[in-house]
Amino acid sequence: MTDVQDIMSSLPDDKIDMIAATSVLQQQAGDIRQNKPNWYSYMQSQMISQEDYACVSSLDKDKKAQAQYLQENASQCAKTLLNMLSHVSKDQTIQYILVLIDDLLQEDRTRVQIFHDYAIKKKESVWAPFLNLLNRQDGFIVNMASRVVGKLACWGQEQMPKSDLHFYLQWLKDQLTVAAQKLLHEMEEAEKKRLAEAAASHHGHHGHGHQSHHGEAHHPNSHHHQIAERYREISSAIDDPQRGSSKEDLHVTLTNNEYIQSVARCLQMMLRVDEYRFAFVTVDGISTLISILSSRVNFQVQYQLVFCLWVLTFNPLLAEKMNKFNVIPILADILSDCAKEKVTRIILAVFRNLIEKPEDSQVAKEHCIAMVQCKVMKQLTILEQRRFDDEDITGDVEFLTEKLQNSVQDLSSFDEYATEVKSARLEWSPVHKSAKFWRENAQRLNEKQYELLRILVHLLETSKDPLVLSVASYDIGEYVRHYPRGKHVIEQLGGKQLVMQLLAHEDPNVRYEALLAVQKLMVHNWEYLGKQLEKENEKAPQGSAPISGKA
Repeated sequence: MTDVQDIMSSLPDDKIDMIAATSVLQQQAGDIRQNKPNWYSYMQSQMISQEDYACVSSLDKDKKAQAQYLQENASQCAKTLLNMLSHVSKDQTIQYILVLIDDLLQEDRTRVQIFHDYAIKKKESVWAPFLNLLNRQDGFIVNMASRVVGKLACWGQEQMPKSDLHFYLQWLKDQLTVAAQKLLHEMEEAEKKRLAEAAASHHGHHGHGHQSHHGEAHHPNSHHHQIAERYREISSAIDDPQRGSSKEDLHVTLTNNEYIQSVARCLQMMLRVDEYRFAFVTVDGISTLISILSSRVNFQVQYQLVFCLWVLTFNPLLAEKMNKFNVIPILADILSDCAKEKVTRIILAVFRNLIEKPEDSQVAKEHCIAMVQCKVMKQLTILEQRRFDDEDITGDVEFLTEKLQNSVQDLSSFDEYATEVKSARLEWSPVHKSAKFWRENAQRLNEKQYELLRILVHLLETSKDPLVLSVASYDIGEYVRHYPRGKHVIEQLGGKQLVMQLLAHEDPNVRYEALLAVQKLMVHNWEYLGKQLEKENEKAPQGSAPISGKA
């Protein structure tokens, strides 16, 4: 663990916990600092005690006086601040206290211990006052409370207790999901608006052009490229509101974007602590990160979420399990779309960990194959030609290129085939059409209780992609043609029924491949029956023979 801790502590912390100076949250905090509550009237109306009044007034002084008072009255400060959070109800005052606490901790992270020590002495929970605030309506309070919880959990010697930890991580995960949905919705709205304006300004030419691309099923690349381009524009507009779009348009988007960045920042902090990583996995955190990443958020959020994955991969066990969540295909897609250097850098770092950290070399090998199949080699070649200032990128590109090239050389065609099927991204790679491959390997599809066949059948049932359906149908046909008992196996697994249904599919390629597969299922049957009949005739006198599987 120590080397990880070193890496983590050597990361300049502002990279992780920095709120850009212009950010909405930062501006709000600045406004709140200016609006000091009237503590005296709070004391007069007996909402706070004399003792609390004296303490909070002293903390409201300039930095130097504040630091001295804090040093001499540490326990009292923790007591007053926690007390007031629990007893004051007005939003503005709560906001002020949270900013005060956050500032104190930000200036000197050892002050976290002041709160922990007080809570231990009093046998109280230091977490409850902040976690309760996560239920408030006010976005700023919720954000600030969440930030303080993260700092208390990561900067002190006390670890967050299990139930609080579970609650907090589940909360972060849910907030991430909700904020991402809102953000995506707003990105789509902004995009619709932009298209409508563009269409209007081009007298409708643009609008028609856009429509026609949806019809171009036979020309997927141009459509994908267009989506990537448009996505890049919106993403840049969100990450850098000074450029492009008018301020008003982006205000709403930015509040959600701020919010998601703030939540992600708390996670970036939490997941640097190894014990918290497993807790995050138990609340199904990895699949949440992956599903948000696959839905195309803006670059800054992409960076933060991939950072979370990267930190998780420092744990060897998690590095081994990670690709069960399809991390490699999703990150490979982002890598091929991405224009931002910092996103590229962090994805390469994840890929490197996925090869370096697992203790089981077989898993590392599978990860290499998965990367090869997701066209990572091609991206590495492109990256090699770009000159990066960042040595990390150059180092990772060299490391990955070497590892992936070696894995291609060792790769048996069956390994390659198995990895492709498991990734659920079937395409016409050379193995499918190789008769030699099927002759040598058809029987191997029975391994691990027909694992690969079950996946193919599952894809026939669930995939919406005509390419996947075509290739899966073809493969099932070839398996049946080259493995004598194949027809029986496919029937048992429910594959025959599914191939028959595809005869009516809307895509002509799918219908064609399904028809060939059905013919193979049938023809095989006749050959088989023919051989059976010959056998029957040969040994008719002895009575009927049991059907042999070795026809």
